[in-house]
Amino acid sequence: MLDLLIIMIERVGMIVAVAFLLTRFRFFQNMIHQDGLDRRQELTAILFFGLFGIFGTYFGVALDMQTLHFENMSWQLHSDEAIANSRVIGVVVAGLLGGYRLGIGAGLIAGIHRMSLGGFTAISCGVATIISGIVAGCFYKKNKHISPLMAFGIGAAAEALQMLLILLIAQPLEKALTLVQAIGLPMILANGLGTALFMLIAYSVISDQEKVTALQAQKTLRIADQTLGYLRTGMRKDTATAVCGILMDELKPGAVAMTNKTEILAFIGTKGSIAHGPIQTDITRQVIQEGKLIVTDSILNESPDVPTFGAVVIAPLKTRGETVGTLKLFYPSRKAITDVTIELIAGLAELLSNQLEIAEADHAYQLAKEAEIQALQAQISPHFLFNSLNIIISLIRTNPDEARKLLSSLSFFLRQNLEGTTAKMVTLQQELAHVEAYLMIEEARFIDKLKICIDTDPHVMQVKIPPLTLQPIVENAMTHGIKDLDEHAIVHISIHEIDDAIHIIVEDNGKGIDSERLSRLGEEKVTSEKGTGLGLYNVNRRLIMSFDERSALAIQSTPNEGTKISFQIPKVEVEDHDGNPGIGRR
Repeated sequence: MLDLLIIMIERVGMIVAVAFLLTRFRFFQNMIHQDGLDRRQELTAILFFGLFGIFGTYFGVALDMQTLHFENMSWQLHSDEAIANSRVIGVVVAGLLGGYRLGIGAGLIAGIHRMSLGGFTAISCGVATIISGIVAGCFYKKNKHISPLMAFGIGAAAEALQMLLILLIAQPLEKALTLVQAIGLPMILANGLGTALFMLIAYSVISDQEKVTALQAQKTLRIADQTLGYLRTGMRKDTATAVCGILMDELKPGAVAMTNKTEILAFIGTKGSIAHGPIQTDITRQVIQEGKLIVTDSILNESPDVPTFGAVVIAPLKTRGETVGTLKLFYPSRKAITDVTIELIAGLAELLSNQLEIAEADHAYQLAKEAEIQALQAQISPHFLFNSLNIIISLIRTNPDEARKLLSSLSFFLRQNLEGTTAKMVTLQQELAHVEAYLMIEEARFIDKLKICIDTDPHVMQVKIPPLTLQPIVENAMTHGIKDLDEHAIVHISIHEIDDAIHIIVEDNGKGIDSERLSRLGEEKVTSEKGTGLGLYNVNRRLIMSFDERSALAIQSTPNEGTKISFQIPKVEVEDHDGNPGIGRR
């Protein structure tokens, strides 16, 4: 009995390897987080754990009931043979992590296979395997982890159940009793231990991955916060030097460099910085030309004064889709560059690129002839940006598909804000798409507390208005109207043709606006602790300048009941600020 226990515990070592391997699969990560599996992932999990049960069968040992000697498993059993195995571990883990369907599915695969091998315990062991999946499913708890001690008890109980069924079903009884006496206790202990180890390792590895992800997210946000004030003023030698210094302190590479299309703007390394000069490496020119991140261990030094580095990650910096420079991080060797490092650098390059785009927007604002219009068009709230990034980062682990959608919406929103600094007129359809991208991010913040109602007439969606007219009004409803509501927040957008005009209404059920502030809002810049009112003031000015006084904002509000902001634009052809005709109606 002791010899068998030692053999079984040795075989449990394979469980450790399989558990570690499983943590790399998406379906298993979803099972651990209890986020649910789609149909394809569920079938994959059933097949995997069923095959794992078969794997446990073949890595067991066969017991000859005549000699009571243990031998390695073969493809088929004789009538006097039985198996001491770890088949039940895969089935029990499937039930504990996935519930009844996974437990039964894996149990059927492993159990039917066991029956096909033969031996006088074939039926009892096969049936016990299926029942083990059902029993394990009873202990499945959504959003709760199974402790290793409980996992040990369930695994041991499942194996004890198998011993009981052998005594009840296998014939002759004397042979079944001898078998249970020989393998019962070692298999109960070994399979209970294997189940506990499987769960412990799986939880530990994924927990470590989550900690790494959280640390990377914190580091990214910290870098974003520190660099925001520099690159927003443009990519110059002084701002590039400051950013490289921040990245050097946070990421601890061998050196950090930034270039534009032609020259090195900054280079800071562990042994100091170097003078600026033209780009000297073909690999940097390749990144600028192709716009793709490159990791290489075949590099030339940027200067004879720079110590030799074994590898470098070069990421493109882009604005409006065009590569305008590179971010370069040097390391002692290629081994020092992990996949996590590459993903972090790629993310930082995108973040810095966004900051450069924001810098372009700010520059456009400074050059604009109409200060009110350009102030509105260049507005991108840092708080909104950071809140959006926080939401996306939190969803990366729990709901990557939703995170990708929000990231696309944020990208579209930022792009529309930047394009609004040059475009004079856009269609209502384009303006509404910009608003919907903004609202998708806001809905993720409010979760189930916010309801968006959009009611539009498709026949008028090609009418043109000044860019960034509707979005600031909706943002005003979100940030000042409904932000303090705990539930049942509603924002209603209506676009319809009435008589000879297009009527546009944005209405919320928020806290409303006091009468003193209401009388001034939209007519002048209102300075108070609640905000300046600059957004509505600029929208109102632009509407009047683009059309006439009839298109001015009309604001109605009742304290604690809500606010309604409306305006109208004519269907007839209008001219933009450059004197170019705009499309009134298709």
